Amino acid sequence: MLETPKYTPYDKGRFQLTLGIKAIDPSDWIEVDDHYTEQIAEKRRLLSDRPAEVFGALPESLEPQGECLETLLAHLQRDRPGLVRVDDEAVTVEPTGDRYRRADFVDRPLELAGRLVQEDLCLMAQDGETWRLIAASLCFPSRWRLADKLGRPMAAIHGPVPGFNERLARPVDRFFDRVEPGQLFMRLNWSVIDDPTLFQPTGHGRTGVDDAITADNVGDRAWIRIERQTFVRLPRTGVLVFGIKTVIDPLSVLAGRPGLAAALRETLAGMPDDMRQYKSVAPFAAALSGWLESVAEAGRN
Repeated sequence: MLETPKYTPYDKGRFQLTLGIKAIDPSDWIEVDDHYTEQIAEKRRLLSDRPAEVFGALPESLEPQGECLETLLAHLQRDRPGLVRVDDEAVTVEPTGDRYRRADFVDRPLELAGRLVQEDLCLMAQDGETWRLIAASLCFPSRWRLADKLGRPMAAIHGPVPGFNERLARPVDRFFDRVEPGQLFMRLNWSVIDDPTLFQPTGHGRTGVDDAITADNVGDRAWIRIERQTFVRLPRTGVLVFGIKTVIDPLSVLAGRPGLAAALRETLAGMPDDMRQYKSVAPFAAALSGWLESVAEAGRN
């Protein structure tokens, strides 16, 4: 049986730089899938081996961190029963047996929150007319470094993204302003990559051609990386929790789906050159296009 991609934000066959935000049921905040155990283990490894790269917080974020943890624990116990066990002294991750003493995280409760879920968790605080990143548990970055973004406002965080500040910076700020406690919003971000590693702090802007990737082997050498991004506002502090759930599908998931292959090819063809370079698709763009066309053509015959 073919693996089925859960999210296909490229299925319209056209590239659009838009927010694409929709309201969803608050009970769907945290998503748990078959990769939960392995991703939780990878977070545990990264927090041990590279702590300064995957967790950061400004002093002012301590209260919102605590509120985020308590809000998350309440959600998990209510909407994801059996995932964690909570008592006054500790939190236990049921599928892995990991037990964390709460007293060990009093100065970084967001780190504990991040150890419990597949999502990375970023805290955004209002700062005048914009929003600023004040803390993050970021184990699975998609080619950005937490140290470069912590403490910075939205425009600076997204400065390298072609067209963002011109078209989306103000709409994003206004959207954040309007999110009310008790609401949950979601959007999808995506890219095609030649490395399935979850922890990718660098890699944007690659040029040239990778001759090792061809139309014959790109199906096994490329992956579709999806970010399921969620937005929740904490009622007491007013801080916004930006969640990032990373889903990585092998490109071969489209092998038996000519319609989706054709849509992805058309979407990539319509992507501006600066965005294609930013996303580092350029080195294998020709091979990718050729493979997707062959899959689409097979479906037409």
